[in-house]
Amino acid sequence: MATTDRQTSTLALAHALSAAERGLAVIPLSRAKLPALRSPHRDDPTAPPCHGECGRFGHGVYDASTDPRRIRELFAAAPWATGYGIACGLPPHHLIGVDLDTKSGTDSSTALRELALRHLFTIPPTVVVLTPSGGRHLWLTGPPDVAVPNSAGRLAPGIDIRGAGGYLVGPGSRTDHGTYATAPGTAHLAPARCPTALLRLLLPPPRPRASGRTTGAHGQGLVHFVQAAHEGQRNTRLFWAACRAYENGLAPALLPALIEAARTTGLTEREARATIASAARLTGHHT
Repeated sequence: MATTDRQTSTLALAHALSAAERGLAVIPLSRAKLPALRSPHRDDPTAPPCHGECGRFGHGVYDASTDPRRIRELFAAAPWATGYGIACGLPPHHLIGVDLDTKSGTDSSTALRELALRHLFTIPPTVVVLTPSGGRHLWLTGPPDVAVPNSAGRLAPGIDIRGAGGYLVGPGSRTDHGTYATAPGTAHLAPARCPTALLRLLLPPPRPRASGRTTGAHGQGLVHFVQAAHEGQRNTRLFWAACRAYENGLAPALLPALIEAARTTGLTEREARATIASAARLTGHHT
């Protein structure tokens, strides 16, 4: 191994051990940001699912550890590693990563601010990691009894979520595109608690209720919510109600009533339909 590569691997190990001291479970990563160790079962298509029960390395985030001895063994088995991944969803932090991407051509930071305004939450001061492409990773913590799923663009275009079973590239890692670094003024912070309103958005939408009576009552409540809007609240309330309608599978039957409710507050039908179309796009539906 070239001296430069060896130094890069040694530096990655040092950063990984430092992260482990903060209670963050880590694995070695390659320059492509993938787990550096390949599955020991890759050549056996009949092998049963294994999350490390076989005792060998190569199980992705299931190898993640905070034990310095095990981390050194992982990196010794992958001397080509140039970075490290931090497993999300594990105690004590139950890390949730909000990945604000720039490669999609969308303004993901603005999208997050709009979500915060519409759902009434703020992102508290927390660890922020800058990516080589100009994006940002926000580190948040979740409740121990809630498994936040991984998602790409579901929350909004350009916003990916790293949850249970996922990992974040740790600061100090070197990749084919550059080095990840902690944003100035955030390295000393602990991951902040995920706002409750944001956590609700990150979890899978509830399944539609089997009881038509209960669903109807919920739908009527959304209509009343829109009807009670004052000037300055009309679009915001309609957008929120339309999002809930889409998430709960009520939209096909409820949209005409929401449009009519919006018209009673002073919105035109065209304005109401435009707002509902925005809610459809945000929740991954098409109008």
